[in-house]
Amino acid sequence: MRLEQPDSTGAFTTMGDQELAEVDAQWRAANYLAAGQIYLMANPLLREPLRPEHVKPRLLGHWGTSPGLNLVYTHLNRVIKARDLDAICVWGPGHGGPAVLAGSWLDGSYSQIYPDVTRDAAGMDRLFRQFSFPGGVPSHVAPQTPGSIHEGGELGYSLSHAYGAALDNPGLLVACVIGDGEAETGPLATAWHSNKFLDPVHDGAVLPVLHLNGYKIANPTVLARLPEPELDELLRGLGHVPLHVTGCDPHAVHVAMAHALDSALDSIAAIQRGAREGGMAERPRWPMIVLRTPKGWTGPAEVDGVPVEGTWRAHQVPLPEVRENPVHLRQLEAWLRSYRPEELFDEHGRPRPDVLACLPEGERRLGANPHANGGLLSRELPVPPLEKYAVQVDKPGTNLHEPTRIIGSLLEQVMEDTAERRDFRLVGPDETASNRLQAVYKATGKAWELEVLPTDEYLARGGRVMEILSEHTCQGWLEGYLLTGRHGMFSCYEAFIHIIDSMVNQHIKWLRTTRRLSWRAPIPSLNYLLTSHVWRQDHNGFSHQDPGFVDHVMNKSPEAVRVYMPPDTNTLLATVDHVLRSRDYVNVVVAGKQPCFDWLTLEEARGHCARGAGIWEWAGTEDGTHEPDVVLACAGDVPTQEVLAAADLLRRHLPDLVVRVVNVVDIARLLPAKEHPHGMPDQEYDALFTRDKPVIFAYHGYPWLIHRLAYRRTGHPHLHVRGYKEEGTTTTPFDMVVRNDLDRYRLVMDVIDRVPGLAVRAAVVRQQMADVRTRHHSWICEHGVDLPEVANWTWTH
Repeated sequence: MRLEQPDSTGAFTTMGDQELAEVDAQWRAANYLAAGQIYLMANPLLREPLRPEHVKPRLLGHWGTSPGLNLVYTHLNRVIKARDLDAICVWGPGHGGPAVLAGSWLDGSYSQIYPDVTRDAAGMDRLFRQFSFPGGVPSHVAPQTPGSIHEGGELGYSLSHAYGAALDNPGLLVACVIGDGEAETGPLATAWHSNKFLDPVHDGAVLPVLHLNGYKIANPTVLARLPEPELDELLRGLGHVPLHVTGCDPHAVHVAMAHALDSALDSIAAIQRGAREGGMAERPRWPMIVLRTPKGWTGPAEVDGVPVEGTWRAHQVPLPEVRENPVHLRQLEAWLRSYRPEELFDEHGRPRPDVLACLPEGERRLGANPHANGGLLSRELPVPPLEKYAVQVDKPGTNLHEPTRIIGSLLEQVMEDTAERRDFRLVGPDETASNRLQAVYKATGKAWELEVLPTDEYLARGGRVMEILSEHTCQGWLEGYLLTGRHGMFSCYEAFIHIIDSMVNQHIKWLRTTRRLSWRAPIPSLNYLLTSHVWRQDHNGFSHQDPGFVDHVMNKSPEAVRVYMPPDTNTLLATVDHVLRSRDYVNVVVAGKQPCFDWLTLEEARGHCARGAGIWEWAGTEDGTHEPDVVLACAGDVPTQEVLAAADLLRRHLPDLVVRVVNVVDIARLLPAKEHPHGMPDQEYDALFTRDKPVIFAYHGYPWLIHRLAYRRTGHPHLHVRGYKEEGTTTTPFDMVVRNDLDRYRLVMDVIDRVPGLAVRAAVVRQQMADVRTRHHSWICEHGVDLPEVANWTWTH
């Protein structure tokens, strides 16, 4: 017998009896293993009648998506082996862990990584027991899952991750299973447009598999309820050629799926061959598969008289009361035995030859492909010597540069030096030039596969700058790129990086988990360059003023997050050099793009960045014989300028006051050493900030973060923080700091208010400072620009 499936031209894909039987055996074995993980903690091969004590006391897991994922895993195995493909798969459905764990156990990659989970009866018992069990593994695809680059705990990012993995990987196929619930999310909806940025010459291919099983947790899904012609039009409008596989009869679905995969791979090969050998005249329309199978396929059809298979009730655990309800127990045993495990596993519990016949070997296995453990493939990034880009500082605070413009020149060289190896990308939402990084366009263009008009600039097929006005897609691309071993940076307006708060949460959780997995090699860090920041969004106004991403990140795993606020160009250079070379971190660098005073030479900047926080001796009035009367501390470029201007005012108006100036680059330095790897021991903190002297701290963001970081310090009662407090509008640059009480005059007033005995002695000075603030308001309303003594101020000491 031979089963055949006609294609659109009338030709037939043919599967012989033997191949069909092998594919079906592997799929049934995977289904058995998936169901067993959800339910069983003993008797894994049903060698005796099932009893309540064989069943886990808490049933956790998701059956509904597993049979469809097992089908995709099985058929990918077939084509990978038949075509010798280099392929990985991104598993989008949130809790598809049972299926992907089953697949990696069958192909042997799981036992290779976890030798105690052997590919036999004893290993099957461990595989089942550990799933969603204390001390075991999560119910979703996670870092612990071999072959995974995608955390299944949150929906929406699978397709952008897949495209990120394919970029600059010309020999790689990235299959991506998209759940129909996931397809309703905003990030996924935008990620469909990634095919307009995929270059068939330099990039690999992404094969989306839209798995429509009809339901989310408790509701139908939008795309599954669309009539097929309407769905087809939608997907074609998104630039794909959809291949539909629909059914509930396993044999017929196997044949249809094999045909669809073969057709899709033939089409991909033709697109890549045409582009790489003859050039590409127009944008290709990439194939995709639409897979419609019942939710909870092959599971219980009914439970307690209500339908389950093919409904939302199959989403998680179809039989919820197996230990307590004898009817459910009998149903579970019948369900598991329907896969005929005695045909699939031998007397030792090892998969039989038919089950293994279509499996690829070695690194071709989905669970063992090194692209899914990207640190194995990663190379050191060639960051050029900083001396070429450093600005000359003969005297602090006299010359100005645009820090990010200098970084643009550095990144241009990085792009140039990686032109052949193609393992560095810059992503951002339409802001590369706005953020002063446009020098990179001398080395590479902006990736673009659509029409190019004569008025366009820098668009290029094969470009390695990625711009799309979707922070979600930028984040997903970069994560996929990094997870497969390459390097990159995400440049964004500070206020709008919040859009990816939840995405960065998941990446940080991934990094924290992988640090505990010896087999996961460290990957290049996720680097954010946040600019167009709160203090220089005076022209765009209140909607563009939000420095809170730092607060969000600082809540996360201390071992994985780093936050830097370099105060000038050379410290930014030193910081960027560090983060580009680092591994397994999320680095947040906040720096301005507007002209900024140069404070430190490159050598001084390197030393300062290595310390993370330090005294600027030249800025204070200490002579080494007395403790300071007050500490002026700062973090961020604009706060640093205001602190230096305040120190200047104190020198002129209160020359006998002993002032110490401390600048903080690495925000985590304020934490105790036991709370963060970069934290300071109490003795070091006390030496820097003193134990009992007033500390006036001018901070870039929300002031309460500094209090939260330093609340355990002895000197915390004497700490007074100024920062952004949600006062903003379209106004002048200096008015932004005045509105938020971060300005130099307010800082001098704070010193007078908090240094014991100074309030009476310096009352006249305080009044003068308050008068300037009043005059400032009148001046900007009349002239539209800042006071001359502010706009023209320089450090003169």
